[in-house]
Amino acid sequence: MRPSSGYSIALGSADAWRAVAVFLLAAFLTFLDSIPAPAGREFAPSSIAKGVLLVASPSLNDPNFSQAVVLIVEHGPEGTLGLILNHSTNILLSAALPEVTVLKGTTYHLFLGGPVEPTRLLLLFRSKEPPADARSVFDSVYVGGRPDVLERLIMQAKPTETFRAFAGSAGWAPGQLTYEMLQGAWAVLPADSIGIFDQDPSTLWQDCVSRLQAPMVISY
Repeated sequence: MRPSSGYSIALGSADAWRAVAVFLLAAFLTFLDSIPAPAGREFAPSSIAKGVLLVASPSLNDPNFSQAVVLIVEHGPEGTLGLILNHSTNILLSAALPEVTVLKGTTYHLFLGGPVEPTRLLLLFRSKEPPADARSVFDSVYVGGRPDVLERLIMQAKPTETFRAFAGSAGWAPGQLTYEMLQGAWAVLPADSIGIFDQDPSTLWQDCVSRLQAPMVISY
């Protein structure tokens, strides 16, 4: 379930983060019991698959997933792995990865991919050619990759090739995401690389809510 990555970052104690994540998950599941279950294809558990977007309900107030849009990068019997696309930070990637010399002087920012393994960095690429040691998510989008792939994209970037870097990921045990879907915590939309890489992440959630066109189901 883990895409390969050649990087790690130090953002604090991993054990402490995991303890907090367990506590938040327990509180989150308790909260979900009070959310009415919606109907519709966008809210059906069967619509969960690799390469789709999970759009958080406006009523979902878990601090890790409030107004989050999550790209599912792995989904199967062992569970689900995703990356929160719209939680950017003020941390420059050059500061998080000082050993990568090609990042010096660049303005790439680090994203918070989720509360799972927050010191582990994952790279999401849009590339015409499959990067080495990376897994396909959909179309020309891949997750993982070796350090030299990142360096190639920065040094010889083509107009259509780009990347984003994420600290941590979002994970669900088998059956957990299905339960959350049935409780109305998430809606599902098809993903596209333009929305992931080229649009302002600060407006991504609102754009997705507008695309759902279901104000009677997702309401403020």
